[in-house]
Amino acid sequence: MPSEELSGSLEGVISWFDLGEYEIAAYLAVLQHGELTASEIARRTDVPQPRVYDTVRSLGEVGLVEIEESRPMKVLAIDPREAFEDIQRSLDDVVEDLSTQYTTPARGPEAVSLVKSRPSILRYLEDVIDAAEYELMLSLTPSLLERFESTLRRRQESGIATQILLSPAADAPDPDAFDYEGVASTVKGRRGITTPVVAVADGAYSMFATRESIGGDSGRYGVIFNRSELGFLVSAFLNTVLWTTADEIASDDSELSFPRQYGTIRRCISDLETLDGTFYATIDGRHVETGDSWVLQGRVDEVASGSNQEVATLVVATDDGLVDVGGQVAAYEDIEAHEIKIYRGTQPTVT
Repeated sequence: MPSEELSGSLEGVISWFDLGEYEIAAYLAVLQHGELTASEIARRTDVPQPRVYDTVRSLGEVGLVEIEESRPMKVLAIDPREAFEDIQRSLDDVVEDLSTQYTTPARGPEAVSLVKSRPSILRYLEDVIDAAEYELMLSLTPSLLERFESTLRRRQESGIATQILLSPAADAPDPDAFDYEGVASTVKGRRGITTPVVAVADGAYSMFATRESIGGDSGRYGVIFNRSELGFLVSAFLNTVLWTTADEIASDDSELSFPRQYGTIRRCISDLETLDGTFYATIDGRHVETGDSWVLQGRVDEVASGSNQEVATLVVATDDGLVDVGGQVAAYEDIEAHEIKIYRGTQPTVT
């Protein structure tokens, strides 16, 4: 559609909805009662008697009511499905044409954004889910699980290791009726309504939103860490505060496949603690004292984590001895891990 024609169509749709306070009150009264006279409309609403005739004729011109020219004049309701059919069709056409004009806004690789619009928060949430290359951790409401179910199933099928926390747990779908294994490897439930909505892709790209902002409260907000180094704060919060205070709803008991990549050391250790065998690691990170970039390879000698995962350490046996590896902002360990790749039974080729 040419831009001038599109502009005209958009103006037409907007003007159609430009009903005043009197028009709205009169329309709802007629809709509720089916048929009213002008004087009855004046008695049942705040529309002044002198304004009733102009008001109902405006409604008649846009097809919301039918006016019967009798004595007294009668105003008849029209089925909303019929009355709104044309405008709904026009609105669908305008939205379709507007979509062809839409350009996705560019997002900087290290941007930190504060957003208050519910649609914007939901778009970022979907973007984080789609951006994950190997690991995805989510804290969702049951309604958000339903909203993004098909996307999560597609991501799970593509091999993304997904963990989901649902709250309030009381509203989570019954495991006997919902295929949790189709959307995540592990699902937990957390009591109450205090849990925020959180999403972390590969331990880096992440978002945090209050439940009120998801509900449409413009006074609340969501924070987006677009592949920022600050994204680990969201990841650590989800891993240590939320995940450890939730109860398991469902878990995929199938054997993990290797090699396996991790964005967070806590998830890596959580997996290794439950497995037997010999494992090897390739770790990309930096030295905690010098800040120098560091690539570490060797056999996994030991894994250790605190009761609430506040401390998580991976001990790797290298040619130069044992090296302690921690997560981001590590202090006790020698190396701060950014990405971890684990191999089972076979040592990786040194590159």
